[in-house]
Amino acid sequence: MPVETMSNETSTEMSFLDHVEELRWRIIRSLVALFVATLLCLAFYRRILDLLILPINRLDSPMHLQVLKVQGMFVVTLEVAFFGGLILSLPYILYQFWKFIAPGLLESERRYFPKLIGSSTLLFLLGVLFAYFLVLPFALNFFIGLAPPEIAANIAIDFYIGFTIRLLVIFGLIFEMPVITYFLSRLGLLTPKRMRHYRRHAVVAIFIVAAILTPPDVITQIMLAIPLILLYELSILVSAAVEKQARKRIEAQAGVESTAD
Repeated sequence: MPVETMSNETSTEMSFLDHVEELRWRIIRSLVALFVATLLCLAFYRRILDLLILPINRLDSPMHLQVLKVQGMFVVTLEVAFFGGLILSLPYILYQFWKFIAPGLLESERRYFPKLIGSSTLLFLLGVLFAYFLVLPFALNFFIGLAPPEIAANIAIDFYIGFTIRLLVIFGLIFEMPVITYFLSRLGLLTPKRMRHYRRHAVVAIFIVAAILTPPDVITQIMLAIPLILLYELSILVSAAVEKQARKRIEAQAGVESTAD
């Protein structure tokens, strides 16, 4: 009897270790994909850099970039390549995440996951584009416009690129809120009733998060908070749709069981 118990514990432990080993290889594959994509973007970093500094040419007030550190352009090159590699490898990273959790999903749930990968990538890109075309030009115009005419707007390029990439990535991640809501609703951790009940608390939390994630200025915080509030409302609709689907499945199963009886 003790031998049998020990055998079961060993089997469970090996199963857990196999699970951890699979997770490790999924992470390694994702990191390799990110590294390869970063190297690829490194070869085209000048074109990506041109896109990132393009909003400067559309400002109402003139703004000039300059290098203030010896290693300034080297840091900029790495940041630009990594940012491009992250966007380029994002679908594959999400695919690895799907392959890791797919064995624990029902067959009906597996059918929806490829769509979730596509929607996650699309929402991230929409967040990046929203920040690039709307938030970034508005924020730059506001900040540069505060300078009096006798003060030249000469900005260190590493500071500008860091600010721009940080803004784009933050908005890309923020736009993933509906997908996260979908998963939490499927797990039963979120319901539309609960989200509506805590709407006021969520608005306060959103402004706190916006203050933490954005630079210390009110304008950028508000420009992040407004999309967050809209995405929260959209997430309520997503959670309601998930709840409606779950209710239909339960009713369908109840109908099948009553027919069988």
